[in-house]
Amino acid sequence: MTDTNRNDINRICGDVLWHESMKKHTTFKVGGEVECYASPASVDSLIRLVKYCIKNHISFYVVGNGSNLLVCDEGLSGVVIHVGKNLNTIKFKDNYSDIAGCKIPENILPENKKIIVAGAGIMLSALSAFALKHSLQGLEFASGIPGTLGGAFVMNAGAYDGEISQVCLGSVVYDIDNDKVLFLDNKDQEFGYRSSIYQKKGYVLLYGIMALESGVESEIRAKIDDYSQRRRSKQPLNMPSAGSTFKRPEGAYAGKLIEDCGLRGYTIGGAQVSEKHCGFVVNTGNATCSDIVSLIKDIQNKVKSETGFILEPEVKYLGEGNVFCK
Repeated sequence: MTDTNRNDINRICGDVLWHESMKKHTTFKVGGEVECYASPASVDSLIRLVKYCIKNHISFYVVGNGSNLLVCDEGLSGVVIHVGKNLNTIKFKDNYSDIAGCKIPENILPENKKIIVAGAGIMLSALSAFALKHSLQGLEFASGIPGTLGGAFVMNAGAYDGEISQVCLGSVVYDIDNDKVLFLDNKDQEFGYRSSIYQKKGYVLLYGIMALESGVESEIRAKIDDYSQRRRSKQPLNMPSAGSTFKRPEGAYAGKLIEDCGLRGYTIGGAQVSEKHCGFVVNTGNATCSDIVSLIKDIQNKVKSETGFILEPEVKYLGEGNVFCK
């Protein structure tokens, strides 16, 4: 990247870190340096930065809280565009005449629900807390997921039988390929199990639009507290990880398959199959990305060999090529 590129990116974004370690920006706490880590202050600067990277043939990656990312040890050239704290607004639909220039079709708005509009960078925990404050139910499952709304839409994040697709009414996105801001309704998202349209097309979520039902605050809080207690008792929350490492295979559970293959506590370097929950790969303190990749591959091979099940990682790898087994 040239000095001119650096100066231009600083002007477009303002909040820029150069040669930044991705260990600081992923929940796995691994990864090499990225040439540029930029946090746009507005939707406009986000779009301008994406367009600048495309025009100047600079590689870029759009990320949220880094809670589902595994970044290679060698680091990344180009720009990591962080959609986070600067893009975390949350309001009721009544406060908008339009959203980023998009009119929301009135015929899709249910009369018996409250419509909230949230920026892609808001943390799911903050979104759930907002719903609780206003006695709105439907986002209790999201209270303990350590990701952003943008990441939740990409992965159709969920827990405890809840998924973002269940409350999504639509979204406003930047269509990179056609240089347009678009409104997508729920069906347009193509939500599936840990999948969405965002994994197939060049869309960047700007705002998520959700429809929530009114509820009783004490009951909503009780459900959140129950989920929180279950997480603390069953998950290794005290160790760096990316949450559940593998998608749930049809007809089975990843953690049970891994445990049945005798892999509880199995370790490569600083990466370990959690002693507390075999569905989690954790960083014991000094893991590298290579350690974690090697461990994931060993788990995949062992489980496939002994059970016939193919485990597909939930975690997304940033680096050269596809490092995981098919």
